[in-house]
Amino acid sequence: MTHTTPSFWRPPTLSLRWWPVFLRNLLVWRKLAIPSLVGNIAEPLMWLVAFGYGMGALVGQVNHGGQQVPYILFLASGSICMSAMNAATFEALYSAFSRMHVQKTWDGIMNAPVDLDDVLLAEMLWAAFKALFTVTAILGVMLGLGISHSPKLLLAWPILLCTGITFSCIALIFNALAKGYDFFTYYFTLFLTPMMFLSGVFFPREQLPDWVRVFSDVLPLTHAVALVRPLFMDRWPEQAGWHLLVLLAYTVIGFWVALALTRKRFAR
Repeated sequence: MTHTTPSFWRPPTLSLRWWPVFLRNLLVWRKLAIPSLVGNIAEPLMWLVAFGYGMGALVGQVNHGGQQVPYILFLASGSICMSAMNAATFEALYSAFSRMHVQKTWDGIMNAPVDLDDVLLAEMLWAAFKALFTVTAILGVMLGLGISHSPKLLLAWPILLCTGITFSCIALIFNALAKGYDFFTYYFTLFLTPMMFLSGVFFPREQLPDWVRVFSDVLPLTHAVALVRPLFMDRWPEQAGWHLLVLLAYTVIGFWVALALTRKRFAR
């Protein structure tokens, strides 16, 4: 007996019809842009001020790659990646779930000649755009505070966009599995929160036990931080190709799994 691949796992069928869906989200969000911006940047800036200036006064400098750097610079270069992760995740979980399950917006969209594949692609890119918008504002504040003046920070912008895309794809997997908002607590508690503390955002990963560091090596946030942090310090990241490849793998696999699970959910 031959086994065929379930139709849910067929390759994505994508077209430019994702753009009207993306534009629809943009037009709706534009009415709430200011409150959304304040909400997205307030928390990471409080982390930066409290830990960067408060704990930074106690810690002084940390060793990173054999170089002594101010703690606030070390923290800022990690927290900007964390902000991209959180902004994309919140949009791809709570907002996407509201449009998919609560408001039934996706059902209405698919009454038009728009496939579910294009809807999911639009949601992924929209979450990444929200993340990019957020980190751009935070990066502007960091530059205003004089934390870094490296011209290489221009390259951090597309890397942070890639980070947003990666985490939106992962979050959409849990969006497809969720039956209610409470389900997302598991994702934050068991995945995102440990990753924030194990990926080198708040302290060098060299402080971790060897077995924990091995686990940390496979986390996507670790690779995002490894790409962005050297740019803050006016250096080029080491093994950039490898870090980008890992983020790409998470993106491709994450989107494919999210699409398959979402197809299965809508087929019920």
